[in-house]
Amino acid sequence: MKLCGSDEELRSALPARWEIQPANYFMGATVATLDAKPLPHGYRMELHQAGPVARACVIAPDGDLAASGCAAETADAFIYDRIETAQDHRRKGLGIAVMIALASARKSVANPQLLVATADGRNLYANLGWTVLAPFAAATIPEN
Repeated sequence: MKLCGSDEELRSALPARWEIQPANYFMGATVATLDAKPLPHGYRMELHQAGPVARACVIAPDGDLAASGCAAETADAFIYDRIETAQDHRRKGLGIAVMIALASARKSVANPQLLVATADGRNLYANLGWTVLAPFAAATIPEN
C-alpha cells in the first residue's frame, strides 16, 4: 500500500498487521539540468525503449549490472522509477548517467519530471534541482 502522505497517516488507516516501510519522498522537477560526463573507463550504457517506456543500464567492465533505471512518459508527466546503482559502483556518476539517458527518451520537455526517492536519494536529487512535493509512505503485510 502506498500513499502520498506521512507514515502516521498511512498507519492510522491500516490494521496492525501492516508494517510501515522506510520513509520516501515524492519529488518533482520542471527543469533539472544534469551535467553529462563520460562514463568511467570500461563502463557502457545500454538504452532500450518500447513505446513510452525506457530502461537504461550501465554495464561494468566485468559485465555486471552497475546501475539501472526505468522511465515512462504519459501525456502529463515523465516518471522515473527504480534508479539504482550497485554498492560497488557508487560515487562514479553512474546514477546521473542513467537519469540523463532516460531523459533523452522524453518527447515533451514541458511536462514535469516525477520520482519517488529514498531518504538517501532525497539529498542527491535536491542537489540536482528536484523538490519534495509530498512525503511518500508505504506499507506491506509481512510474510509468515
